[in-house]
Amino acid sequence: MIRAVFAGLVAILLAGPVVADVQVQQVRSPGGFHAWLVEEHALPFTALEIRFRGGTSLDRPGKRGETRLMAALIEEGAGELDAQGFAEAREALAAEFNFDAWDDALSVSARFLTENRDPSVALLKSALTQTRFDQDALDRVRGQVLSVIQRDEKDPNRIASQTFDHLAFGDHPYGSSRNGTVESVMALTREDMFEAQDRVMARDRVVVSAVGDITAAELGALLDTLLGGLPEMGGLIPQTADYQLEPGISLVDYASPQSVVVFGHEGITRDDPDFFAAYVLNHIIGGQSFASRLMDEVREKRGLTYGIGTYLVPMDLAQTWQGSFASANEKVAEAIAVVRDQWSLIEAEGVSAAELDAAKTYLTGAYPLRFDGNGPIADILVGMQLDGLPVDYLVKRNSYVEAVTLEDIKRVAARLMDAGALRFVVVGQPQGLEASE
Repeated sequence: MIRAVFAGLVAILLAGPVVADVQVQQVRSPGGFHAWLVEEHALPFTALEIRFRGGTSLDRPGKRGETRLMAALIEEGAGELDAQGFAEAREALAAEFNFDAWDDALSVSARFLTENRDPSVALLKSALTQTRFDQDALDRVRGQVLSVIQRDEKDPNRIASQTFDHLAFGDHPYGSSRNGTVESVMALTREDMFEAQDRVMARDRVVVSAVGDITAAELGALLDTLLGGLPEMGGLIPQTADYQLEPGISLVDYASPQSVVVFGHEGITRDDPDFFAAYVLNHIIGGQSFASRLMDEVREKRGLTYGIGTYLVPMDLAQTWQGSFASANEKVAEAIAVVRDQWSLIEAEGVSAAELDAAKTYLTGAYPLRFDGNGPIADILVGMQLDGLPVDYLVKRNSYVEAVTLEDIKRVAARLMDAGALRFVVVGQPQGLEASE
């Protein structure tokens, strides 16, 4: 019943404030923690987002997958509570906790009612600072991770993306699955989990945002209570990942009537002055609408694929510009040729005024729709901090999009796009296509 009430509150909050109404406070706790806060007292509910910089990039040599496995075990028992006891305590409070680990950050997401704030925070603190890592829980969750790894080994989409990453970044953590391998995960011990937690979840790595029924003073006290017991310093973040991919085609044999293709080359950093021009350009080429150039040329005009998309990937330690699609084995060679031709055409000529206007209309109109509740707003705010963006980015973001000109697009296309540098990873049995290793 309590969980149903909580879910109802979340549904109501989907009608939350639009971006123009989001007033962000910068909070510093008595203990020195920094956070961004949006007070929203309409409903007695708070969304809290915590990130620890470093993520799975902090996996130690030979222990790939330790951070992801550790994150999956955080709520599998803490303090005096085993896994079942912890789940029952969380359920009784109508609280929600989620933990995950990605290339550059470990995420902690919490949702709790105001009336249950103190016991919810106490329970979350126990998960972060008194994690049990019981052997039976470790063995059970390890089995789940191994199932995911084995499934990914048979999934052509995962094979394509992981092959691209490995070719691009080699032995750097970016070059392998954050889940690890069967061998590396099987070798992880309970002691490894404690070690990984101390390396990743440290005070010097933490970034926080909160949205909901909580004041700045209350949030400051909450952060000192919740995070004060964490280690002061985390493990060393790896060096920048050198991009190693040469142009050409890589083939991975996979018995299927169609091939999956991942393609790309080096990209652009998030703080580059040309980022917004590249962002708008990417949308025109293969972004989030059916009106993109590649959707028109590859799907609509030629029927070579059901869908194709491109995306900028500005990670902390490397940047790529990638795309992906699937095509029938007899059509994939033609589809690759069309992608290369369009990439080269835009590289040389830029785009049309009509394409630029349509992209601006879409991107500025869609942006406010992201702010559809306390949880999404908190997630956006913590992401902004990770990217080093200022608080006023919320209200200025659309003006950055609007400021992009045709000259900007043409300059950035000439600077960043390089059809001759594209690497295509093809998983399938394509006809008329040869590898160029």
